Formats: sequence, structure tokens, C-alpha cells
Amino acid sequence: MKAYSLDLRQKVVDAYACGDISQRKLAKNFGVTLSFVQNLLKRDRELGTIGPKVLPEQTPTKLNAEQLEILRQLVTAQPDATLSELRERLYEKTEVLIGVLR
Repeated sequence: MKAYSLDLRQKVVDAYACGDISQRKLAKNFGVTLSFVQNLLKRDRELGTIGPKVLPEQTPTKLNAEQLEILRQLVTAQPDATLSELRERLYEKTEVLIGVLR
């Protein structure tokens, strides 16, 4: 989902600062959700910023392209294998041990 523009965010904050409109009405007028308005105003009040949150970079995959292909082949060969079984077979073929999230 794409973040709302800074222009729209500023308009919402400015409109609320006038003091004569509810958060619910702001959300309706600007075509955003009430939770967006609430979170935006809270962010402005507590952090002094209205910009979108900066997301950290995603952790890169542990498997390279060749290892991912081996995993695809293992799944294709036995689609009903459990995650533990696939993990063991992948280790046997690549010597890369992957974890299982719980």
C-alpha cells in the first residue's frame, strides 16, 4: 500500500488545528480512514513529524538462486512433505540449514 502524500497529511493536520472539526469528519472529508487521522495526529503530537514511517530493509533470503531451485524441486517431487522433512532434505543436498518459525 502506498503512503499518503505529505500534502494530504499536512492538509489533515492543518484542518484539525483549526479546531472546528472532528477526527471522524476529517476522515470522511479527506477520504481516509479514522485510524489514519488518529495515528497521523498522534505522530504529529508525539514525534513532531507527519511523514510516513520508514520501514527497515527486509532481511535477505538465506538461500541463493541455486538453493531455491533445489527447494522448488524438492517440493515438486513431494508436495505433501512437511516443513521439517523439506528442511532435512534441503540440508542433505545443500548443507544449508534453515530454521522453522514458530
